[in-house]
Amino acid sequence: MTVGNTPLKNLTAHKQYSDMADTPSASNTRVDLYPTRLATAPASLTQARRDDVVKGRALPGPLTQAQLDEFERKGYLFIPDLIHGDELDALRDEIESLMSNDAYREREFSITEPESQEIRSLFAVHHLSSRLGALANDERLAGAARQIIGDDPYVHQSRINYKPGFAGKGFNWHSDFETWHAEDGMPNMHAVSASLILTDNHEFNGPLMLIPGSHKAFVPCLGETPEDNHKSSLKAQEVGVPSQEALRHMVDQYGIEAPKGRAGGLLLFDCNTLHASNANLSPDPRSNVFFVFNRPDNRCGAPFAAPKQRPAFLAHGPDQPWQPGV
Repeated sequence: MTVGNTPLKNLTAHKQYSDMADTPSASNTRVDLYPTRLATAPASLTQARRDDVVKGRALPGPLTQAQLDEFERKGYLFIPDLIHGDELDALRDEIESLMSNDAYREREFSITEPESQEIRSLFAVHHLSSRLGALANDERLAGAARQIIGDDPYVHQSRINYKPGFAGKGFNWHSDFETWHAEDGMPNMHAVSASLILTDNHEFNGPLMLIPGSHKAFVPCLGETPEDNHKSSLKAQEVGVPSQEALRHMVDQYGIEAPKGRAGGLLLFDCNTLHASNANLSPDPRSNVFFVFNRPDNRCGAPFAAPKQRPAFLAHGPDQPWQPGV
């Protein structure tokens, strides 16, 4: 079942804002609620979150109240076996076709492994593929996002991630929101990521690790954002990474979890949940297709801690068309 044939950005029937700081605000009153990329260490390792986590409990969607409770508590929710059979096979075929397309290699929206030419991430995939565009509109994903963020979402970012066997590199601890806030100009924590796993995830092939509960506090990071930071950060992130002291504090408080399961499971996680992944030293590749759903009133503006916004293939607007090379 899908949301409908109308693009998500045009859907306005469902909306539920909370009583916290997540109500729509005028563009001329834009305030930085989450300062980061600081020159000196802040007085505290963390800052209190200013936004509710689940904002659309009364809205229609596929998630139960118990699932929303779990998401609110842990900052993520894993739904096993969301898709299977012919639907999963067709999606895998589509992913393989996109990742093996030589026309996409060496393009700015295609990120290769640091030590090889194998594509590691391919961005804006809901624009590159009608099948993935339909998946981004699917009620099982977009409807879940609606219940969490409190409005019909639009896709802020989409990508395919691929971690080959033996050679797939890991990725450092980070909060996606910290990057989207600093470099894309996303004002508030009104976004959720939906990662559909396309290969079996087990403890040996570098599954995503999350710190459950870390979404409840924002961790400011040190260091000025370099010009065109995305050109290096998408391969190996060094700026916008929490300090070891802050990470130790979070892990001591909440621990680390790594959801695992068969291909076809869906992982939903809050934009501010700290996460990372180890290198894949097993022979089994790991891949997923990933959609970031944002709320229309939370559209990005001027970056809060970067010289300029990142390219459109990394940060779409609700009314922003994109084509390869544009």
